[in-house]
Amino acid sequence: MEELIQFIKGIVWIDDMDLQLVLSKCRERQIPKGKQILRKGQIANQYFFIVSGGVRFFYEAHDQEVTSWVMFKNEFFTEISSLHPQVPSRFNIEAVEETKLIVIDKKDMDFLYSQIAAWEAFGRKIWEGMAVRMIDQILNFQTLSAQERYQSFMTNPELIQKVPVKQLAAVLGITPNALSRIRKKIRY
Repeated sequence: MEELIQFIKGIVWIDDMDLQLVLSKCRERQIPKGKQILRKGQIANQYFFIVSGGVRFFYEAHDQEVTSWVMFKNEFFTEISSLHPQVPSRFNIEAVEETKLIVIDKKDMDFLYSQIAAWEAFGRKIWEGMAVRMIDQILNFQTLSAQERYQSFMTNPELIQKVPVKQLAAVLGITPNALSRIRKKIRY
């Protein structure tokens, strides 16, 4: 859990006793590539930290999978639109490669938030960062060309190397053929 400890300490100062309480609520989980962590229709009840590997959020539309979000190591995630209101998820969450997660149950996270001020600050900073990334993604869709969106994704080598073209194209909001043309154009 050293990765999680370093991640937490990089965001907030936390007392060693409080950190031990946080760690006591965590457990590790290995997810094989292609296995779903959450299925559409289930109610999310856990938070996850990616130690290694990666996950994608996707939904089905017109008999096709549409990848909407991809995350890799050192990211916290949950299906927040299901977890907070405790309603069925609209998304599937799947490991895109062998993935090691640290899992915290919602009830334990709520307890930690109520007992540890530093942990509440940590959660706030994590979710504020996530909101900024989502706003950036929405703005990119509205203001950048497909090629510019792809070039901004190129700053994350894991995304380009580990996500299949079809899924990457979906995240970019374009077809796989359009992505192939963009890649070819950039190479020359």
